[in-house]
Amino acid sequence: MSVTANSPLAGQRILLCVGGGIAAYKALELVRRLRDAGADVQVAMTAGAQQFVTPLSFQALSGYPARTTLWDSAAEQAMGHLELARWADRVIVAPATADLLARLAHGLADDLVTTLCLATEAPLAVAPAMNHRMWKHPATVANVELLRSRGVQVIGPDDGPLAEGESGPGRLAEPEAIVAALAGATAPAAGAGPGLLQGLKVVVTAGPTYEDLDPVRYLGNRSSGKMGFAVATSAARAGAEVVLVAGPVQLDTPPGVQRVNVRSAAQMRDAVNAALPADVYIGAAAVADYTPRAFSPNKIKKTGTGETLALDLVRTPDILAEVASREDAGLKLVVGFAAETNNVADYARQKLEAKRLDLIVANRVGVPGTGFESDDNAMTAYWPGGERDFPPAPKLRLADGLVELVAERLRADAR
Repeated sequence: MSVTANSPLAGQRILLCVGGGIAAYKALELVRRLRDAGADVQVAMTAGAQQFVTPLSFQALSGYPARTTLWDSAAEQAMGHLELARWADRVIVAPATADLLARLAHGLADDLVTTLCLATEAPLAVAPAMNHRMWKHPATVANVELLRSRGVQVIGPDDGPLAEGESGPGRLAEPEAIVAALAGATAPAAGAGPGLLQGLKVVVTAGPTYEDLDPVRYLGNRSSGKMGFAVATSAARAGAEVVLVAGPVQLDTPPGVQRVNVRSAAQMRDAVNAALPADVYIGAAAVADYTPRAFSPNKIKKTGTGETLALDLVRTPDILAEVASREDAGLKLVVGFAAETNNVADYARQKLEAKRLDLIVANRVGVPGTGFESDDNAMTAYWPGGERDFPPAPKLRLADGLVELVAERLRADAR
């Protein structure tokens, strides 16, 4: 195996708890990729997991016997489950079935895996996998939110084909994505070193806004929020006090970040104003440009509307321009984002000047593998008299580079 020595997971002791679902076979690949990242991996399995994958397979890949029961007299003579719980630097449950999520949320300890998760003081992550109806069920939604509120990292699930021939959210995140998520939660900032923004307050917006038409429909966009969340993560690691104003996205709150959830452009504007004053504002959200003039309290029916439907839309507040023009906000640097499909540099420069920004980050959307919904991106930052290219890379790495640039521009303006 080729070990990445500078990986954030290098030297980490990771306990992989495997739940009982068909996706358990992917946990074998997860062990391999974790070891490739330099981690030391031990495996614990539920009884259900053993119906899909054998303990011997995990032993062959991890180099340790897979633990399967609390009733192993040899292991438990020295309270082996507590020793294993103390051994782990991180615990990842993958796949985490609906049943396993429910038992974790309610603190049950009726088998080896749930006992380990309850006994450990290590950070816990779960990678859900189940039928899409089970994932959307109110009980599962409540259990996941309860786990999130306790600081559990939730990785996935993905949206796609499921084992039973259906399709939807519930597919286990790919092993490389799980490793990347664990590394992102573990790694110190690469480009944005500790203390780079120490003592500063940073307000970041992320994700889309949804503008409701009626109780069923809304106007929205494809922003996943991943770039804004990466920026908030990097800024917090660089020592800043970070307030993250997030549109409707399914992402974990970065460690050390104060998160404010909003839905509409108007709500985002109010939340941003409430978070100011600050030292730095980074507007990474894809705020809707228009909103319905009036919300229909009842579902708009197609009966009687003919072949076309005209919507009466009005402009939403320009949050970025408003923030940049405020003299009472205490801001030393205002950063905007521009997602364009063509003439990226020209439009970005125009927006930089028109909105009186200090810095703008532009990227081209509609390119496979980058932009909205992707884990990777490529971008160029522009400021009066300068620019910097950021080649394709994971969004967290780009965020580190951006935070480093923000610190540079702050120093330049202070001179």
